[in-house]
Amino acid sequence: MSSLKAIKPVAGILAAAGLLAAQDGMTLSQAVDAALRNYPSIRVTQEQMNAAAAGIRLAQTAYLPRVDTLAQANRATRNTFYGLLFPESVIPGVDGVKANNLGSVWDSGLGILVSWQPFDFGLRSANVAAATAGRDQAQATVNRTRYDVSVAAADAFLTTVAAQQTAAAARASVESWQVLAKSIHALVAAQLRPGADESRVEAELAGAQTQLARAEQAIEVARSTVAQFVGVSPSQLTLSPGKLIAQLPAERPEPPLDPAANPLALEQNAAIAQRQSQLSATERSYYPQFLVQGLASARGTGVLTDGGRLGGLNGLAPTTQNYAAGLTVTFPVMDRFAIHEEEAMQSAGIRAAQAQYATIAADLQARFNISLATLNGARRVAANTPVEVSSAQAALQQATARYQAGLAPIDDVAQAQRLLVEAQIDDSLARLNVWRARLMIAAVRGDIQPVVTEAAQ
Repeated sequence: MSSLKAIKPVAGILAAAGLLAAQDGMTLSQAVDAALRNYPSIRVTQEQMNAAAAGIRLAQTAYLPRVDTLAQANRATRNTFYGLLFPESVIPGVDGVKANNLGSVWDSGLGILVSWQPFDFGLRSANVAAATAGRDQAQATVNRTRYDVSVAAADAFLTTVAAQQTAAAARASVESWQVLAKSIHALVAAQLRPGADESRVEAELAGAQTQLARAEQAIEVARSTVAQFVGVSPSQLTLSPGKLIAQLPAERPEPPLDPAANPLALEQNAAIAQRQSQLSATERSYYPQFLVQGLASARGTGVLTDGGRLGGLNGLAPTTQNYAAGLTVTFPVMDRFAIHEEEAMQSAGIRAAQAQYATIAADLQARFNISLATLNGARRVAANTPVEVSSAQAALQQATARYQAGLAPIDDVAQAQRLLVEAQIDDSLARLNVWRARLMIAAVRGDIQPVVTEAAQ
């Protein structure tokens, strides 16, 4: 009977198997920091923000005068005639005399045209404001992406730690059943216990091994998710739970939620502002455009007014000069109909974006309420699991003693063993679930850094 004393309390085996993990791996804080440095989607949104910032500078160039220069030389016929063509870009206008022959001459031209809008009824400033709002929206998208990545990385970290605790408990259970199997085998061989006891223990051992295999599979899957965020190979990734297993986060009152502080809401607000800026720019587009213009040009040609031609290189040099200064006013009269419909489209888009913001705010409030209820429940569970573990340990000791005395079947020992393993898993995961609930609340508030920092202290 003394060989049954090899049945160890599972708590001791769990400690030896690493349920309270060593502090030599990547911590939660390090995992989040690595994800923010390495995850590609953050770089994507950062470059989008850089593009939006360049869009501001592009809109500001509208304040600069427009300068067009031209230099041209050609050899062509100079035939012309009276008549009309609608405006087009294929047939050139010809300065010459009425003729119809294939004789060609040199022509040249050189000129510069400077155009500048002295005032624009606020159109350019509205375009700059729209571009600035686009940059702000891009920055909000960067912040929201960083928020999403940090929350996802932290959640994946907690999932991996939970899988590790389950696997450690399953591994401890396998070791305990192996010890028990050896003891029972010796007793059965000595005909001190029936063979059915050995079969029962072997079945329990096989079940524990199956549970261990599933737990180790869950670890590999969860570790792969963390590795995706932090940018390392899963085989090189080791996680350190830090305080997540050893203790609970500090209790503190939770103030009411401010949905507007969440990066999702901030991004949606930025989208609304960007649409409103675009609408403002569109409303200022139906105004006359005033252009102050200055022109200096010179022409050269090898044709004479009587239709004769100058030989050699005559016409290649622009010898006749002109200059001009003036004011040009243009007004797109019929654009009003298209602009009106564009304004209606943009106004509808603004109302849709505002409704989406209300949806986001309501969803955040619901998530906050759920997270708060989850935290309260998780704390109650975590307060109860130590009692569960203590009772399960006592039950295993009693069942073992009764079995040794021949007063109880092996089923009682097996059941007590399973209950203790489950209690140990419940106890370790209960603390993790409190941390996870705190993370959920912080995520809804829009900043998980306080939770990450607390876990690292």
